[in-house]
Amino acid sequence: MITDYLSMLRLFSRDLRLFLITAALVALAWDGVRTVILNLYLLRLGYGPQFVGLVNAVGAFAFALLCPLAGAMGTRWGSRKMLITGLGLTAAGFCLLPLSESMVLDLRSGWLLGTNILAYLGFALYLVNGLPFMMNTTRKKERVHAFSFHSALLPLAAFGGSLLAGVLPGILASLSGVPLTEAAPYRYTLWLAALLLIPAVPVLLFARSRGRLEVQEIEPNMDKASPARAPVGLILIMALIMALRFGGRGPVVTFFNVYMDSEMSISIALIGVLSATALLVSVPAALLAPAIVARQGNARTIAWGMVGMALCTLPFALIPRWPVAGLAYIASSGMFSLTVGPLRVFSQELVAPRWQATMASAFMMGAGLAFATVSLAGGYVIVEAGYRTLFLVSAGLIAVATLFFWLYFRVPRGEMARPSVPEGGE
Repeated sequence: MITDYLSMLRLFSRDLRLFLITAALVALAWDGVRTVILNLYLLRLGYGPQFVGLVNAVGAFAFALLCPLAGAMGTRWGSRKMLITGLGLTAAGFCLLPLSESMVLDLRSGWLLGTNILAYLGFALYLVNGLPFMMNTTRKKERVHAFSFHSALLPLAAFGGSLLAGVLPGILASLSGVPLTEAAPYRYTLWLAALLLIPAVPVLLFARSRGRLEVQEIEPNMDKASPARAPVGLILIMALIMALRFGGRGPVVTFFNVYMDSEMSISIALIGVLSATALLVSVPAALLAPAIVARQGNARTIAWGMVGMALCTLPFALIPRWPVAGLAYIASSGMFSLTVGPLRVFSQELVAPRWQATMASAFMMGAGLAFATVSLAGGYVIVEAGYRTLFLVSAGLIAVATLFFWLYFRVPRGEMARPSVPEGGE
């Protein structure tokens, strides 16, 4: 597998390599530092699970609502320009959010919501246009490896960010003489995340491709309808599947650190270690995807991966012990990472090149709307019914997503009956 990856790495274009550098910086800041610190920062400001859920939900709603426009803007002006614009907006949101502490109490909540929305708007432009940009900078031969390498690179970079987020507040608290029960150490850590995003913008300025949709080869599973007519059915079903999938994944991601902090009473450093370990395990899981896809095809890999996600979510609800919850989080993250690359390739190859940005926007919109809904509702579910109910619902939503995916892509379209074979294979 290592030799295979090394040979494929040599086929990666210059623009793809630049994009991967940017992706690593974004993952370090967003998936690493921000994921561990933001909710804890809100708790230290005196907010409870309901407001934590509201902040995450409002940002995710803004993300979802911008997704269709982000796809259209990428098609019109090129995905590269939208990637750069999105990164700038995200960095601005990161920088401005911790200034909430200087606001009077009546304005603080609004400032936190508004700056979080700004960061998510930029993130929508970045994520939606990242998929067609990668499609246009890869060929069929190395595409599965490129997307899987991208899926592995993100948790690897986020692993470093999580470790940093786990130890930096303690270091800053020790240096400043401020206890970890105060917000200041978390504020400075969030500002560090913003600084990590700034170098990502000039890296993409060196990319030659404008990121517009180019001619691509016809894929075996691609919709055969006229390319002038939007494949509405395919786009809607993928949006629904992504909504259910992220509806189940969202509460685990959003409330894991809150659950471990408030219910399990473990240290911030240990939360950071568990989060970082989950990201580290996600790296080999993502790198295994091409080998599994070569044998089983994208669709079967996705379906069984989602079954694994659902099963790994159940221990949160059934065994309320922090070692079990930690292991469940690590395992579910690995299964999630295994499916990311194949799912993105699968969805993009279902449609003609001119509709790939539209598919990406619907793909991300479904995920964003679901993430927003469960983040908003999750805080209230925790207060009214407890974490057990929240995690049972999460597992159920992933199971339903798997069922929809399996039924639609086995009958009537039959994609699961013809696994994609890498170029040059038998």
